[in-house]
Amino acid sequence: MWPWAAYILFPLNVAFAAVVIFLERRDPGATWAWLMVLFFIPFLGFILYLVFGQNLSRSRLFDWEDKKKVGIEEQISHQKKAIKEGVYPFANPHTQENSKLVYMMLSHNDAVLSEDNSVYIYTDGTEKFESLMHDIRQAKDHIHIQYYIFRLDGLGKKLIDLLTEKARDGVEVCILYDDMGSRKLRRRHFKGLIEAGGVVEIFFPSRIPFFNLRLNYRNHRKIVVIDGQIGYVGGFNVGDEYLGKDPSFGYWRDTHLRIEGSAVHALQTRFILDWNQASRRHDFMYEERLFPPPAVKGDAAMQIVTSGPDSEWEQIKSGYIKLIMTAKKSIYIQTPYFIPDASILDALRIAALSGIDVKVMIPNKPDHMFVYWATYSYAGELMKAGAKIYIYDDGFIHAKTIVVDEKLSSVGTANIDVRSFRLNFEVNAFMYDYANGRKLAKSFMHDMLVSYELTPELYKQRSKVIKFKESISRLLSPIL
Repeated sequence: MWPWAAYILFPLNVAFAAVVIFLERRDPGATWAWLMVLFFIPFLGFILYLVFGQNLSRSRLFDWEDKKKVGIEEQISHQKKAIKEGVYPFANPHTQENSKLVYMMLSHNDAVLSEDNSVYIYTDGTEKFESLMHDIRQAKDHIHIQYYIFRLDGLGKKLIDLLTEKARDGVEVCILYDDMGSRKLRRRHFKGLIEAGGVVEIFFPSRIPFFNLRLNYRNHRKIVVIDGQIGYVGGFNVGDEYLGKDPSFGYWRDTHLRIEGSAVHALQTRFILDWNQASRRHDFMYEERLFPPPAVKGDAAMQIVTSGPDSEWEQIKSGYIKLIMTAKKSIYIQTPYFIPDASILDALRIAALSGIDVKVMIPNKPDHMFVYWATYSYAGELMKAGAKIYIYDDGFIHAKTIVVDEKLSSVGTANIDVRSFRLNFEVNAFMYDYANGRKLAKSFMHDMLVSYELTPELYKQRSKVIKFKESISRLLSPIL
């Protein structure tokens, strides 16, 4: 029987390999990783490929004709033209110095520049959610919530109860969650909220029970918009572990932003695009109430940048590389997953070799084993170029931040890995101001006090078993 099975499986595997190589035209590293899977796990490997490897790059998932009414297209056209001609009236010198980055995000991501924002940075989950709950209680018109993970634990139930109360008061409450990230969550869990008038939608829901062909493409964005005036974006999801209540992780160190100003309109637009893609009956049309003039203004300049597997370009990755390339003195990175592709790794290596102070902070506790060991492998390689690697040792660090020269920064949902750059739907705020760059740099320095440096001497002491794990994880890194 087995010889006949081999006769069948071999041509099937050849055909499957042809699909991977010639039809998808994906990154060579990912292609080789999938071919390894096909070789070592015949037939079943292709089933895994169908679930985890399908390409959405040619799909048009998001469209909202009413974007014209918001004035986005005119803003983009005006800003692009003025920046290209060198006549744009930048209010912030740091923004003007980085006009090429601003232009790139305008041209390829429709990321409108706004320079009138007030930003508060949260690094603690309890403080962030206390602030969020307070803002929700003050809401008068609408509350739009989007999270990758929404747990039905103490924090999740408290938030749902509060939202149900607001819905009863006549406030528009809309919740969007990712089917994979919140796989234990069902619409029935929001029964009270829905009965009170709230609406719940699911991103890429399973069409077949317990099986989702799109489970590899996750909406990793975390966005909250309240009354079109206040926006939240960053790394915190909804769950008790984000308050430091999970003993397996301990204290949860993350970074999140509370924004007031015109950038909230960009977060609102992103929420609406995601919502309308997921919704079948409750699509948003343009209403002025969703985009009111900012009641509070500041002087922080930023662009809200998004990316996903449907995009032609890897916008957030391109933004990271451009930030790294502009560095004159320092680059501080915090990420739970450090699996850079060749372009990011080369940019950081060149920066370190040029004498720029490159510091990368990663967790001491893994939440995904293959990703954890791949992270250590790349960290070890970057050390050879002179970068300093710090292991956060006070719980789990989940922050996704880059700070360059203490005046340019990015905070959002995208990690330094292939999944964030190519497979997940992500959102980051790119900020061009000294005040917030300095605050993020100070937070990094504070975290160094509860971290230890992974020196070359320490790295050499790893056992053969760990080295083997790193090697296997690195080979699989293009598809992790």
